This record gives sequence, C-alpha cells and structure tokens, in this order.
Amino acid sequence: MSQVLHTPPPTAAEAAETPAQLAARYGLSVSGARPSLPEYVRQLWARRHFITAFATAKLTSQYSEAKLGQVWQVMTPLLNAAVYYFIFGVLLGTKHGVPDYIPFLVTGVFIWTFTQSSIMAGTRAISGNLGLVRALHFPRAALPISFCLQQLQQLLFSMAALVVILLCFGVPVAASWLLAIPALVLQFMFNAGVSMIMARMGAKTPDIAQLMPFILRTWMYVSGVMWSIDKLTKKDHLPHVVTSALETNPAAVYIDLMRYALIDSFHAHQLPPHVWAVATGWALVAGVGGFIYFWKAEETYGRG
Repeated sequence: MSQVLHTPPPTAAEAAETPAQLAARYGLSVSGARPSLPEYVRQLWARRHFITAFATAKLTSQYSEAKLGQVWQVMTPLLNAAVYYFIFGVLLGTKHGVPDYIPFLVTGVFIWTFTQSSIMAGTRAISGNLGLVRALHFPRAALPISFCLQQLQQLLFSMAALVVILLCFGVPVAASWLLAIPALVLQFMFNAGVSMIMARMGAKTPDIAQLMPFILRTWMYVSGVMWSIDKLTKKDHLPHVVTSALETNPAAVYIDLMRYALIDSFHAHQLPPHVWAVATGWALVAGVGGFIYFWKAEETYGRG
C-alpha cells in the first residue's frame, strides 16, 4: 500500500509572492551570480597560489615541444631586436644621434614585448579557456592576471640577457637600476588592466583576437621602440597635440622609464614632463578601471 505525501496548499500571502521574494524566504541565490566587488577581491586573493602556479605552468609548457626549450624565452625578443636594428637602425638611420643605440633598442623591444604579449594573451584569456571556465568555479579575473604574470616571468628571464648586453656595450651598473622595480610594477598594473578589458571584449567577440595584432603593431610604431621620441618632439613641425600624445603614450612612458633606469646615457631631460605621475596615472586608470569593467560581466563568462 503506497503512502502519499500531501503538501499543504500555499496561503494567499505565499501565492502572491514573486519568485525573488520566495528565493529570499528560503535562502536561495542565483547560480553563478556576480559577487560584490570587495567579495570578488577577497576570492581572487584567496586563489593567489592558483594564479601563480597557473602562470608558471603556462610558461614552462610554452616551448616544451621546441628543441631549445626555454632558451626561446630570450631568443625571441633578441631576434626581433636584431631585425628592428637592421631595418630601422641601419636602413632607415634611426640610430643616428642616439647614444648606446643597441641597449636603447633592446630595452625598448623587451619592454614593449611585455605589454604586447600580455594584451594578446588577455584577449584570449576567456575565449581560449572555455573548458576551464565552464568546469570550475573561480573568479574569472584570475585568468588574464595569470597570463600577465606569465609574461612578467618571461620578461625577467629576458632581463638577464639585457643586463649582459648592457655590460658588453659599456653601460655601467648604477643605483638607478633599482628604479626598474617600480617601473615594472606600474607597467604590470597597466598591462593587467588592459588585459582584463580585452578579455571581456574577446569573450563576447572572439574575432577581436584576429584584429589585435594589427592594432598592437601600429601602437608599437608610435611608441618609440626603434626611434627616439625625444628627438622627434623637439622638432618644430609637429603640432602640440601630437607631441603630447606621443609623450603620454603609456607604452612609451614605461619604455622611457626603463631606459632611464638602465642606460646612463639616457638622461632625465629626455623623459616627458611628470613622467612618474603619468606612469602611475595610467597604471591606476587601466588597472582599477579594467578590473571593475571585467568584474561587471563576471556572470556572463562561459555562457551562451
């Protein structure tokens, strides 16, 4: 003999409640709902070890199939610098009037590569890791941040080669080299912020990843990687707005700060006005703004 359980009919007050009110009554919440911003920061900090381990694993596996392995971490930017030296330094003559041109160029290439690679990796951070996003619950900002951390780790490997190049070309070790630390911290904040902006845009429109190489290549050409912005802006034929745009270009600002820190022939008068304030401003605007922009779409990643 079967026993039937009878549920008492809802009262008139319960029948009049909206779904949101019923959920609140029984302590239900939306699956995958976006947490508050402070809670999101707390969750992200709690997974800092995952972010570090994920970045290190990605860096280790990047060249695992190549015979030279991790040597390519240094060889790739060095080969790029050699190509740029031949085309711009020799054929186009941008090396004329620039002291220590090879250290000047290699520093620019290495610092630019950090920004370029961080943004490209961030653009695909969500769309290229949908399996991970859909399988596990974690703050999605961990992905673009970990990719930026991976590029920072790769830059630090490259910096060892840069130090050798500086010493070989007679650039002395100086106390100013310590300025590279705050410059890299500010650049990392900027890169992470832009990467999170591009990660949200790339999650919605994956085709952006195909467009980004052209945008980044154009950005590189106006960032003084292969030529001196200081020499160009001292000429009278440039409108003031163009001069200001070149001097406050964030990529150029971080490149010039690193050159000032490492190369003794790159003097303070070659830096744009208020350079540390500009660098800090870009880091805060991009870092904080990019983080909030990414967080606002947290519940949409991996859906649809």
